[in-house]
Amino acid sequence: MRFRSLAEMGVLSLWATMGVAYATPRFTVGNVPSYYQGSFGTASHINIFYDASYLQFRNRSWRLKLMVPYLSVSGLPRGAQLTGGGVARRTGTTQTRSASGLGDIWLSAHYTVYQGSGLLPAVVPYTKVKFGTASVTNGLGTGRNDYEVGVGLDEIIGTRIFPFAHLGYRFVGNPVGGNLRNIWTYDVGSSFIATSRNIFTAMFSGSGSEQPGYAGPADVILAWNYNVTRAGSGFQLYADKGLSNGSANYGVGLGAQVVF
Repeated sequence: MRFRSLAEMGVLSLWATMGVAYATPRFTVGNVPSYYQGSFGTASHINIFYDASYLQFRNRSWRLKLMVPYLSVSGLPRGAQLTGGGVARRTGTTQTRSASGLGDIWLSAHYTVYQGSGLLPAVVPYTKVKFGTASVTNGLGTGRNDYEVGVGLDEIIGTRIFPFAHLGYRFVGNPVGGNLRNIWTYDVGSSFIATSRNIFTAMFSGSGSEQPGYAGPADVILAWNYNVTRAGSGFQLYADKGLSNGSANYGVGLGAQVVF
C-alpha cells in the first residue's frame, strides 16, 4: 500500500541529484498534503489524507530529514492497521471506522560516498527509521519501529536530465499477531529541468508486501516542481497512479518548501 507523500519517499530526490553541487549547507522546511483513495487489497473503499511536514539539512555529502505526518482515514476495516508500506491484519469485514491523528514519524540519513563523474553515477547509501508513533488503538499504525537500509544511484546527463534509482531493504516491526515480514523497496525515474523554474519528475516506485498473501504496492508518479528562488524554494504538484491491488487507485498532492 502506497500512501506516503513524495516528501517521505525521497522523490524530492531531485535535490539529491542536483544537490551534489551544493558546497554551502542548506536547510529546507516543507509541507506536502496528499490524498489517496482505493481498496488497498481490502474489501473496503479507503480514503487517506496524509499531511507531511518535514525539516531537512543537506551539505555536499549529507542529507538528513525529519518528517512528521498527520493522518486522517475513513473506510478502514475494523481490526486493520496502517503500516509504513501496507495494511496489516486485512480482514473480509465490511465494518469500517474513521480516525485521525499523528502518523508515524520518519528520520532518514543519506551520505554521498562518491560524487559521480562522467557516466559513473553518484553513490548514496541511506538509512531510515520509522518510529511507531501513530495510534495503534485507532488503526493508524502498528506501534512498532521499522528500519531500512539501502543505496541510491544519482546520475546527471548533460545539464537538464537527472536519472535516479534506489534499492532498500526494510526490517518491519511486527506487532503481536501481525504476521508481517521484511520487504524490499525500490524506485527508478528521472527529473528533467525544462526551465530554471520548472522541473518535471517521472518515476516508478514499489515494494514487496509486508503481509503474506497480498500484492505489494506498485505506482507510477508524475511530479512538477516550480521554483520561486534559485535555492529551490517553491511549490510541488504530483499525481500517483496505482498499478497493483496493494496500491491506491490514485493519489494527488500539492506542497511547498522553503530552502535557506
